[in-house]
Amino acid sequence: MVLPFDILEYHQRLKETKQRMEEKGIEVLLITDPANMNYLSGYDAWSFYVHQMLVIIIDEPQPLWIGRYQDANGAKVTTWIYDENVIPYPDYYVQSDTHHPMDFIAEILLQIGHGNRRIGVEKDNYYFTGMALERLKNGLKNAAFLDATLLVNQVRLIKSDQEIEYMRRAAKITDLAMEKGIESIQPGVRECDTAAEIYYHLVKGTPDYGGEYPAIVPLMPTGEHTSIPHLTWSEKPFIDGNAVIIEIAGCYKRYHVPLARTVSIGQPNEKLKQVAPVVLEGIENVMAFAKPGVTCGELEEVWRRSIKKHGYEKEARLGYSVGLNYPPDWGEHTGSIRRGDNTVLQANMTFHLIPALWFDTDGIEISETFRVTEKGSERFTAYPQELIIRDHLDLSGQIS
Repeated sequence: MVLPFDILEYHQRLKETKQRMEEKGIEVLLITDPANMNYLSGYDAWSFYVHQMLVIIIDEPQPLWIGRYQDANGAKVTTWIYDENVIPYPDYYVQSDTHHPMDFIAEILLQIGHGNRRIGVEKDNYYFTGMALERLKNGLKNAAFLDATLLVNQVRLIKSDQEIEYMRRAAKITDLAMEKGIESIQPGVRECDTAAEIYYHLVKGTPDYGGEYPAIVPLMPTGEHTSIPHLTWSEKPFIDGNAVIIEIAGCYKRYHVPLARTVSIGQPNEKLKQVAPVVLEGIENVMAFAKPGVTCGELEEVWRRSIKKHGYEKEARLGYSVGLNYPPDWGEHTGSIRRGDNTVLQANMTFHLIPALWFDTDGIEISETFRVTEKGSERFTAYPQELIIRDHLDLSGQIS
């Protein structure tokens, strides 16, 4: 398999990671977040439902991959790591009451002479459990454990030119899936049929390149449920007069470009008519202000002032760093566009700007994923930035 990035780029990522390790006094870094594993090694498989790990040793040139025996060949094929650095554990460690993969990993670290070092672990992520830390500490009694949560995520904040190119390809898939999904919406069509149309195009991609499974499924709250942002779809038919929010992301080489749009089935109600221009004005103001040197908190302040003059407030954050990821989230968990976040924007940082507003019985989402450029910002997608109206349908289902 051809790696998605040049080997020199992986070496640079590893170098920057080790620099951060040194700053934090970490000698051995245990990485369990599959996105961080992919970022540093290239490893790409749906194996994150069992314990697996990438081990970065400060004074060793090659990482170690440790995981399930049947996944070891995948590590040999999808990474730049030497085959002898791929270490599998037997299947009796998988979901066992008596054996835990962290026991195996602790024993390996002891055997290769790292049992008394300062070890960093990603304490706060979906793939590292309290039991995992307990078993590691029990097996490595002379080691000092340090919190390395988001250490690699911070390295990922600024994208390379190749990463930006992959996000541009993901954006084209996003545009296509959004277009086809919205085209399928009309009274009587089931929500699940539109979700299927979206999924089809997210995976099929464009004639030039295919898509991949996104880290989050299509989100599609409808009618009164548009006040609830993270609902998916049902088997119910769309109803004339209702609105539907679609939030999706195209994915290419695990890089995501999310996009949200609100669709009115028939003419929009008065609330949507009033609030849509407020959201669009806020997006324009934020995008115009975004540039290197500005903080995430300052971006949020621009939005807050923009909507406040119209009498609106937003409790949730305005956006977040986005890019490489696996389920259950496409966000990078670092910079957030919200009050008090002092992350300073730099060229080739990428964010999902989602200035959504939710009320008691309805809501609106119109979002953009953007790149910070040398002098400002640019959006990845080209889909119309507006409240979408599906009205005056003829018998063929086309807008007249």
